[in-house]
Amino acid sequence: MGDSLIVLVVLALAIVFFVSGRLRSDIVALLALVTLMLFGILTPAEGLSGFSNSIVVMMIGLFVVGGGIFQTGLANIISNKILKLAGTNPLSLYLLVMLTTVAIGAFVSNTGTVAVMLPIIVSLSAAAGISASRLLMPLAFASSMGGMLTLIGTPPNLVISNELVKNGYEALSFFSFAPVGAVCVVLGVVVLWPLSNLFLSKKRSDEGGTKGNNKSAKDLAKEYQISENLYRLRVGYNSSLVFKSAQELDIANRYSIVILEIRRKEEGRRSLFSKSVSQRMAAPTTIIYAGDVLYVMGEFETVKEFAEKYQLEWIVVGDSEEGLPVQEELGGGEIGIAEVVVLSNAWLVNQRVMDSGFREKYHVNILGIQRRKSYILNDLKNQKIQSGDVLLVQGKWKDISLLREKTGELVVVGHPEQEAAKSLIVNRAPVAAIILVAMVAAMAFNLVSAVTAVMVAALLMVITGCLHNVEEAYKTINWESIVLIAAMLPMSIALENTGISKMVAVFLVEQLGSMGPGFLLAGIYVATSILTMFISNSATAVLFAPIAVQSAIELGVNPHPMLFAVTVAASMCFASPFSTPPNALVMSAGRYNFMDYVKVGLPAQLIFAVVMILILPLIWPF
Repeated sequence: MGDSLIVLVVLALAIVFFVSGRLRSDIVALLALVTLMLFGILTPAEGLSGFSNSIVVMMIGLFVVGGGIFQTGLANIISNKILKLAGTNPLSLYLLVMLTTVAIGAFVSNTGTVAVMLPIIVSLSAAAGISASRLLMPLAFASSMGGMLTLIGTPPNLVISNELVKNGYEALSFFSFAPVGAVCVVLGVVVLWPLSNLFLSKKRSDEGGTKGNNKSAKDLAKEYQISENLYRLRVGYNSSLVFKSAQELDIANRYSIVILEIRRKEEGRRSLFSKSVSQRMAAPTTIIYAGDVLYVMGEFETVKEFAEKYQLEWIVVGDSEEGLPVQEELGGGEIGIAEVVVLSNAWLVNQRVMDSGFREKYHVNILGIQRRKSYILNDLKNQKIQSGDVLLVQGKWKDISLLREKTGELVVVGHPEQEAAKSLIVNRAPVAAIILVAMVAAMAFNLVSAVTAVMVAALLMVITGCLHNVEEAYKTINWESIVLIAAMLPMSIALENTGISKMVAVFLVEQLGSMGPGFLLAGIYVATSILTMFISNSATAVLFAPIAVQSAIELGVNPHPMLFAVTVAASMCFASPFSTPPNALVMSAGRYNFMDYVKVGLPAQLIFAVVMILILPLIWPF
């Protein structure tokens, strides 16, 4: 009894910390795990078993596979091509957003799916003249619905399949979830259209008045009037800038100017087939050499003073730079410019540009700020960044692309697709598609075990160059999610070892089972759904899956409908922004508050509960 009490106290405290959000969820899970090991409720082998569990290994592999799909641009190619069919009709746009997201979400993590789709939706909704908030919440919900179509779509699916194997049942196949998932998709598409129109149609999420993500570098430079503040200066051999850096001379503060780019002649590289001038970002510590061409932004008088002080030669329009034709726009070659929307919860909000560390952290420059249809270019370093600001940034395309990963804080729009593609490994997109199809086929036809198929696919993504390097493969993995599930899986062992799972199962059977298995299924569904509103859906599935199996065994019925009630209830939780990562990802971008999720998500969640409680026994009879 003492061990049972300890487990319940540890579980209760973990739930409290999960809900409060004061500690990261993976740290909470690890603290709970270590506590159970210290009290001897779990042996070291049992405590560490989650880290070798096939679910965890599969999730790691799936993150890498998803990374290959993103870095080759395959996901963008698919989503852009399909969404272009929608035009500007709101209903057509809604349907294509939902179906595209569902299709991608069936094979890629729902978090990754939303990260890819979010900037596309912001752009398309602006072009269509509708508020992006009407589409972003349905987008998040659709990613979860898509996850219900396949074994690998969402972690709870893997959890219930693993629970069946643990109890001597056959593992679920790749498309065992498809009938239930299809019902979820149809129901979600039908229900969310009127709810989003009713409660979200008047919200404005297209912050800063952005107009799409297809502007060219020339368009952006013209819109922000960059050319009026951009000058080119050549460093002479007698200049006191030679062998110095901007930081060393404190140029930014002394002259209120920014050196954006350095074009440098590369000796021995001149030929008919390669350029003779290299293009590089000008970091504060970059050493300047004689012959360098500096791209300087600032007011004319301060740039003039700077040029006279350091004996720099002006390059006028029409002149060439050491044999290269003059580029009419900033942002050619490896270095480009793009727009980035700052969301309300971004760490940049209320920080001055010079104090933000943006350049040091992301290796990109802030060239200008668009705020409520006005453009701020002068004295930029002293400007405080506000929520909804649109930043015009300049940097290497690969660094600009990394900003896309900060989808909870920043949304990259105005990102010229052809130039942005230079940061992607687009020539490997067909290879990534073949690997994905082969992995799905191997799992669907049981050619090898699911975990083997995923591991092989992940290795092939790295070996075939669908990821830039091995380090990039590791970066694609969401380690917080991995550690959370690996640390929570042994909690189910503790619940079973202390008899708590069986006690809860017996209670449910005694209270609800006497009224029939349908009432027991309803009880499991409702309990799972409520808990998922407060803690992650993965953790909820780990806790309730053994209870569902034990309840079915106690009642002497098929455990499949009970387990499917767990995974559907855990995945189809819409009434809280914190229950699933996609819900949280779109919160700032859509300018949603908690009540928006209650207004739209709670009715949808209740409708799903009623329909699923009736449908699941028909798909998986007791």
